[in-house]
Amino acid sequence: MEPIHIHIPYPKLRDYIELLRKREYDLEIYLSAAVLDQLEREDLEKLGKNLDWNPALTLHAPFMDLNPGAVDPMIQSVTQVRFRQLMNAAAIMKPRAAVFHGSYDRWRYGGRKDVWLHNSLGTWHKVMDTAESIGMRVAVENVFDEDPEAIRMLIEAIGRPGFGFCFDTGHFNLFSTVSMERWFEQLGRHLVEVHLHDNDGSADSHWALGRGDVDFEHCFSLMREHASAPVYTIEAHDKDDIETSLERVRSLLQWQGSKTV
Repeated sequence: MEPIHIHIPYPKLRDYIELLRKREYDLEIYLSAAVLDQLEREDLEKLGKNLDWNPALTLHAPFMDLNPGAVDPMIQSVTQVRFRQLMNAAAIMKPRAAVFHGSYDRWRYGGRKDVWLHNSLGTWHKVMDTAESIGMRVAVENVFDEDPEAIRMLIEAIGRPGFGFCFDTGHFNLFSTVSMERWFEQLGRHLVEVHLHDNDGSADSHWALGRGDVDFEHCFSLMREHASAPVYTIEAHDKDDIETSLERVRSLLQWQGSKTV
C-alpha cells in the first residue's frame, strides 16, 4: 500500500514533532513565502535529522498572491522567485514530489485559457529543469478550476514526464462544474498526488473524510481505473480529523485493492 501523507505547515512541525514521530507519519510540508524567506540551509538539514523515522516526503509550494500565468510581468517575476526558493529547499530535502497552484481562474482571465497558458510556460519549464535534476515530480493542483481543460492544456504543452496533476477533492467539490469522471478521463493518467479533504460545498472547510458530501468511494474507484499509484495526502486541518481521515483512507485503499482481485 502506498504511504499516506499528512499535510502540515512548516511552523507547526516544532509543536507536533513528537506526535509525528510516535505515529511515524509520512508528510507533506507546506513552505509559505514567509517561511522560505527565513529558512537557511542549516534549518533544513536540522529538520532532516529531526525526521529520524525517515518519512516519505512531499512539499507544498507557496501560493498566496502568486500566479505563474500572470499578465503583469512583475507578478510573474515574484512567482518565479518564490518557486525557485521552494525548489532550492527541495534540492536539500529530496521530496518525492512538490505541489503547486497553477492559478487559472475563468473570471480573472475572461475564459482566455490561452492567455494564462502562454504566460505560464516559461515558469514551469524553469521549475522542471530543477525538478529533473533532483529526481522529483511536480504536480499542479486544481483550485478555482471549473473543469480540467486548463491543467490538461498546461501538462500537454509542457510535455515532460515528471510534470503532472494533483487532484484536490475539496476544491473539486466547491468549484467544478463538470463531473469527477471528466477530471479523471482527462487527467487521471497524469495524476501524481491527490489531496483528500471534505466539505459541504459552501466553504473550503478541510474536514475529515465523511463529514461533508464528497463521494470518496467514487473518487477511489476512478483512481483505480485511470491512475497509477498517486501520493495520497490528507489535508484535514483538525488533529482529530486527521485520524478519522487516515482510517477512512486505509479502508478505501483496502476496498480498492479487493476490487482488483
